[in-house]
Amino acid sequence: MKVKLLAHTPEPEKVISMAAKLCYSAVGVDQIEENLTDESVDRFLNMLINIGHESPLEHVSFTFAVEGISRACSHQLVRHRIASYSQQSQRYVKLDQFEYIVPPEIEAVKEAKEVFIQAMEEDQKSYDKLVDILFDKHYNNMIKDGKNEKEAKRQAEKKAIEDARYVFPNACETKVVFTMNTRSLYNFLNHRCCERAQWEIRELSIEMLRQLKQVAPILFKNIGPKCVKGPCPEGNMTCGNIVQIRDKFKNL
Repeated sequence: MKVKLLAHTPEPEKVISMAAKLCYSAVGVDQIEENLTDESVDRFLNMLINIGHESPLEHVSFTFAVEGISRACSHQLVRHRIASYSQQSQRYVKLDQFEYIVPPEIEAVKEAKEVFIQAMEEDQKSYDKLVDILFDKHYNNMIKDGKNEKEAKRQAEKKAIEDARYVFPNACETKVVFTMNTRSLYNFLNHRCCERAQWEIRELSIEMLRQLKQVAPILFKNIGPKCVKGPCPEGNMTCGNIVQIRDKFKNL
């Protein structure tokens, strides 16, 4: 898995602090940047979080690029709807040898790993065979309809891989660029950094948080699973390791 913070709103903590300052003090736009020290930024951000006034957080966004995650993981990622996503297309990108993600529990058992890899290899063979069969069908039809050879090949391949991709598994590797504002990131990280989250999206969210702390340390200093700041909300499903979890995210 590779996770890269591509871009973010310049001076993210200052921007949010300016929005908060405008809400809670008698200043105009010309004075909004005055006297914003590190201490006042820290004060404004903590005030917003403590009173639950999170709308100013929406003025700042962060853009990540991720590769080496499975389609199973990306399906969970896009459930966070207040975000923008661009994902590598299986309609337009022919996968002559698709990459796949092996879950750690399968990786750890030789017999299970052998079964898993065999299934992946069979999927690739089925994909290749379907592409060939469908390509021939579409190409011949297009030639009959009067298209030139170059255009017929181009369109036939696109139509072939569009349907052949249905044999690919959830393990199929994908690449995504996505953008979230800070408020959406808080929600995402609260849920996906939790030990109860699926292992792959948990790894993704923790690495995202590590990088976010580097560019906006005040904004993300107390962020992680909900138990970082309060009691565990999982009830009987708690992992029971709240002390270790708090230490982990404090030192992330």
